[in-house]
Amino acid sequence: MSATTRTLIVDDDPDVHQLLVAALNAPDRHIESAYDGLAGLRMIEESPYDVVLTDVNMPGLDGLALLERIRLIRPGARVVVMTVANTPDNIIRAIRERAFAYFSKPFSLNAVADMVEQALVSLPATNEIEVLSASRNWLEIRFSCKVETADRILQFLREMETGLPAGERENVVMAFREILLNAIEHGAKADPTKKVRITYIRGERALFYHVRDPGPGFSFEKLAHAAVSNPAASPFEHTEVRKQLGLRPGGFGILMTRNFVDEMLYNEAGNEVLLIKYLD
Repeated sequence: MSATTRTLIVDDDPDVHQLLVAALNAPDRHIESAYDGLAGLRMIEESPYDVVLTDVNMPGLDGLALLERIRLIRPGARVVVMTVANTPDNIIRAIRERAFAYFSKPFSLNAVADMVEQALVSLPATNEIEVLSASRNWLEIRFSCKVETADRILQFLREMETGLPAGERENVVMAFREILLNAIEHGAKADPTKKVRITYIRGERALFYHVRDPGPGFSFEKLAHAAVSNPAASPFEHTEVRKQLGLRPGGFGILMTRNFVDEMLYNEAGNEVLLIKYLD
């Protein structure tokens, strides 16, 4: 039997506790509650927790200050930040203090439950994510070439204020995810010891997403496994190539990305890509 994991919810709203307990409850999980930051800190000081979910605005000690304290006394704990006070400064601070994930309220319970599951099965690590620049308009990060780590980064980017409608913002995030998966799977050959570097820039009139992978690059002429290379008369020809190469189903990433952003530019080597989305 698997060992029982311990989760702590720190939030001053009893309704949030009720919803999260219902969403996270499982036979191998022990879930406890604290209703202010100081009470949560005392519980964490007394015993370790695998995952802590904390609100930001709370009596006694706010959630980001609690995150800082947890990093000092329980560095292996994975902390998920939840807040109605969703500001760029709060997101940046959460990233700098190595929060595992960040969600603005109201959030999707399924999305939070999936992230907590990922946190519980992941190994504590202090060097997976390196913050190179963190400001509300320029975020630059280098991180291990792992899909789960990329999904964590994308959740932070999903919460950044872009000025786009929700549906359009999600399309851009999903396009960026496809480019990251290409960088991890093809550029880094899924080697978690290698690093991918991303930059998010918000200008007055456009959003810029830049990815640099550690691989040697590629040319579009050699992308037989991608839908972007299919002849017009055979739109699914790449699927058979992917099957022969043992690749996951898909291959529509570059094609989809072109539809979700306004410009997609590659460097000469093919190991750096810039996505541009103009703001109306």
